[in-house]
Amino acid sequence: MIAFKYAAKKSGGQTVEGTIQADDRTQALAELRKQNLVVLKVEQVGGAQAPAADGKPKRGSTLFQGGPKASSTELVLFTRQLSTMVSSGLALLESIEVLGEQAETPGMKKTCAKLGTELRAGSDLSSAMEHCPRAFSPLYISMVRAGEASGQMDVILARLADYLESSQSLKREIRSAMTYPVISLVLVLGITAFLMLGVVPTFRQVFDGLGAELPALTKFVLGVSEAMRNNWILILGGGVGLFVAIGIFLKTEVGGLLFDTLAFKAPVFGPLGKKVALARFARTFATLIRSGVPIMGTLDIVAETAGNRLVTRAVMTSKESVRNGQLLSEPLAKCKIFPAMVVRMIAIGERTGALEALLEKIAEFYDAQVKAAIKSLTSLIEPILISFMGVIVGGVVLSVFLPILDIVGKLGGN
Repeated sequence: MIAFKYAAKKSGGQTVEGTIQADDRTQALAELRKQNLVVLKVEQVGGAQAPAADGKPKRGSTLFQGGPKASSTELVLFTRQLSTMVSSGLALLESIEVLGEQAETPGMKKTCAKLGTELRAGSDLSSAMEHCPRAFSPLYISMVRAGEASGQMDVILARLADYLESSQSLKREIRSAMTYPVISLVLVLGITAFLMLGVVPTFRQVFDGLGAELPALTKFVLGVSEAMRNNWILILGGGVGLFVAIGIFLKTEVGGLLFDTLAFKAPVFGPLGKKVALARFARTFATLIRSGVPIMGTLDIVAETAGNRLVTRAVMTSKESVRNGQLLSEPLAKCKIFPAMVVRMIAIGERTGALEALLEKIAEFYDAQVKAAIKSLTSLIEPILISFMGVIVGGVVLSVFLPILDIVGKLGGN
């Protein structure tokens, strides 16, 4: 039995400290949760320092922000296969070498080669992954470190693969839903530019030769066409410059916060974005808690991977309240980001010790909500884009034919 020193919170919010005997860190965490305690920190007593008690990856001076990169699809396959090999009793270094040999892309081959080099030098897997920050996220490294501490590497890797697959599935749903509207919008703008720059100007000479009074719509379209032809370099440069300026502004703290606030309040896409953020929050939180990462480190990683600055600020504010002895549900209830259902389920989970199970239920609920919202959004966007295209193209065509029809009518009357 090993002695572990811990810090935790009771259901009433009081912070307690003590020592517990267990075979490993995972068993110590399980015993503390059975006592309805929210674990803040667990460290081994009289031995080697427990790795990352707060759950955050320790990034030393050797860490560089370059290195090999692996795609999300490759990472899911790598994680699933590594879990299978480890559970089969294959040595970790040998498993990494096999995965490197069968990798199909240069990025994944370089990642496995880097991991193999670090493992041969005596590093553990989580420390080796810190040298590949473009391939492995802080969440990934923290869960691997928890697996190393608990001796359940194969189980943790399997959970991590499930998490990555669920996240990738949600991203795929959103990407497929947005592909059609984006392509349709590009086609509408391209057709409009072709009509205004290539077709409409050819009718100006005809209208000037007729000497007839042109309708207001025709004058407007001819004026816009002429302005676009004479200033197309300025318009193109201004559009590119505006796009770059907006991108730079959104990378700032103020710009990003403003964008995320407006994104949540948008009439159609706002509710969808909020459901996506809540699903990611719940799934990440549940995966880390179930894997044995302490609550403080979990909150750090959840805030970092939230994908929305409003959620990030709410989680970090909640972290400070938890550090001061409050339950997590109490500061979350004060935020306008989290619905009452989410807050109440988290509160129930804290009281019953089944927080990760209820968080998984929340993630499943919002995943279903997102998929339903995407289907309805796709069916809504299609008629809107068709109507927009009809108005633009129909307006240009009508402006060209109105003078001709007017002249033909006058000739027929004469």
